[in-house]
Amino acid sequence: MSEKNPRILMMEKGDITKTLFKLGIPMVVSMLVTALYNVVDTYFVSNLGTQQSGAVSVSFPLSFYFSGVGLTFGVGASSYISRLLGAKKSKEANQVSSIAFYTAGIIGFVLMIIFLVFVEKILIFMGATETILPYALEYSYTFIISMFFSTINVCSGNLAIAQGEAKVTLKAMIIGAILNMILDPIMIGSMNMGVKGAALATLVSQIITTIIYFKFFFGKKSYVKMKWKEFKPSSEIYGEIIKVGISMLLLQALTGFSMSLISRNASAYGDAAVSAMGIVLRIVTLGINVIFGFMKGYQPFVGYNYGARNYERVKDITKNVIKWSTIYCIVWMVIVILFSNSIMSIIINDPEVIRIGTKALKVNTAMFFTFGFQFTYATLYLSMGKALAGGILNIGRQGLFLIPVVIILTRLLALNGVIYAQPVADIISTLITIPLAIKVKNHLKIA
Repeated sequence: MSEKNPRILMMEKGDITKTLFKLGIPMVVSMLVTALYNVVDTYFVSNLGTQQSGAVSVSFPLSFYFSGVGLTFGVGASSYISRLLGAKKSKEANQVSSIAFYTAGIIGFVLMIIFLVFVEKILIFMGATETILPYALEYSYTFIISMFFSTINVCSGNLAIAQGEAKVTLKAMIIGAILNMILDPIMIGSMNMGVKGAALATLVSQIITTIIYFKFFFGKKSYVKMKWKEFKPSSEIYGEIIKVGISMLLLQALTGFSMSLISRNASAYGDAAVSAMGIVLRIVTLGINVIFGFMKGYQPFVGYNYGARNYERVKDITKNVIKWSTIYCIVWMVIVILFSNSIMSIIINDPEVIRIGTKALKVNTAMFFTFGFQFTYATLYLSMGKALAGGILNIGRQGLFLIPVVIILTRLLALNGVIYAQPVADIISTLITIPLAIKVKNHLKIA
């Protein structure tokens, strides 16, 4: 099979550094563009006012529940498919792909209906104040529909990556993101649609992205096929998918919940605090998404070689990933801390939002240099099919540790507790990662 597919051959025998960057860079670019359009979206909405900015900040965490479904089946199946391809089992890989794709779509649709029915109660729980709620409702109805398509896109993107076709995911994500950035100023400003225009821009871009993925997977270019006739639910396959993917669901759900918790706690200190923390979280996501993208290139690469029992290659791949991801994290941290005030001032002109946001941005980035180390080992464990350890590492920083820290520190330090929660969670997550890193090094003899 490797002789017939150059992508598979590259993962099996190609130069490690070149292969890592060839698989990783397209995903870094796509994730970066995706996060950038969120920041651009925030910029145009923030120009409408603090309440409108707060509305998008409060509504944004809803997207994590949909992406959680897409990632559960996308990443879970991707890990399994990579191992199946490494073991030369292409027929089984097709069945896994089909089950993951159709299941994600069905669950995403059900979730959309539930959120649309209870949207007002959900937004109030998530921190929407009386002045923010009308704008949040106007934005959320359309935004929730767009997230159904996002579920399909997230799953499809990971299934493309599993077969080494990162360029397909890159193309789909970049086209969707650029289209969103073009439509934002038109619908928000020129057409005078306000926050609803931002949501409509997202909906259109997500639909176009879905069409791109469909053209690939249901055409002749995809090595792994997604056929309805292959959609034969299997407890064994679901078990393999979910044992890896469940950590992604928990990560996204806990991230969404922690974001909502931050907005909810910040709402006690005014609309400016809600808006500031929402902007900060989107900027931080811009940095995080680069690492996520790099790991999306690392995952099929290391998963394939682990499935092929090429442990020496797994060792070398992992060393490279830790080195490059840590270098990036340090550079990002320094830039954001030095220019935090300028970054906030570009996005919004409310002095109080800028004041709170500048401090929060510096603090939230202070421990970012550890993130590459943390997420490399989370990805490695998941790629090896070690769901428990990988899951703990995966959900720690942005959920498992962050949520209790936010609750405790807010009671002790008020708004400062909301601001300082993330670096404290980073410290805890790093301390948990270290012994698990030592354990896997001994297992694979990674010196």
